[in-house]
Amino acid sequence: MLLEVTHLTVSYDKAMLLNDISLAVDRGELVSLVGPNGAGKSTTLRAITGLVSWEKRIKRRSAKGDITIKGQVTFEGERIDQIPAHLIVKRGLIHCPERRRPFREMTVIDNLKAGAYLVNDRTRTEDNLKTVYDLFPVLRARSKQISGTLSGGEQQMLAIGRAIMSLPKLLCIDEPSTGLAPKLRSEVFAKIREVNGLGITVLLVEQEVSMVFKMASRNYVLSSGKIIAEGRGEELLQNEVIRKTYLGL
Repeated sequence: MLLEVTHLTVSYDKAMLLNDISLAVDRGELVSLVGPNGAGKSTTLRAITGLVSWEKRIKRRSAKGDITIKGQVTFEGERIDQIPAHLIVKRGLIHCPERRRPFREMTVIDNLKAGAYLVNDRTRTEDNLKTVYDLFPVLRARSKQISGTLSGGEQQMLAIGRAIMSLPKLLCIDEPSTGLAPKLRSEVFAKIREVNGLGITVLLVEQEVSMVFKMASRNYVLSSGKIIAEGRGEELLQNEVIRKTYLGL
């Protein structure tokens, strides 16, 4: 497996956010982590990519109270749960955050180049930029435009393009459909399928299960901080309890 998460538990003070999460992603897969708001999906991604601090691994203080983190994250056969986020990025595990978060005052091209800051091969960076432009032609057309003036869908494409510039081995995409109209959601999901078709492994966190189940190799259903089901989309949709209780279908 490319990524293995084992017995991941995260709590803030007395609130249990993740309770004994285990999941895996193999090379080339598009795997989804779905569930309702507040289920712990984004916290899972943040813990995997080092954005929830693993310092001291037992407890530390924050403005929110005690943070307790337990478990193990392995990437390409090596543990990464005890190293900082910037070193995780160097290994090729890239986090594309919720709500896009472009550098709003910078142009599209400068945002994309910022994504390649760890890539020292100029030729490879130029080739990768061409790949991003071929994938998202609108970014080529708007390369000199200030990123904060793009539409929500264009900003999401920019966020994914910027992540691709980092040469990801595993691309973790958090809630790409947030704030988008249905037509734009469909377009963004189609682009994510194309990204996976380029050979980039994808871990997709999403609430829009009807689209995700059609495109993902496998799915994990998260509810109240626990994985309550795993399987292919068609299998999960046949389970009436999961359909009604956890997926709202």
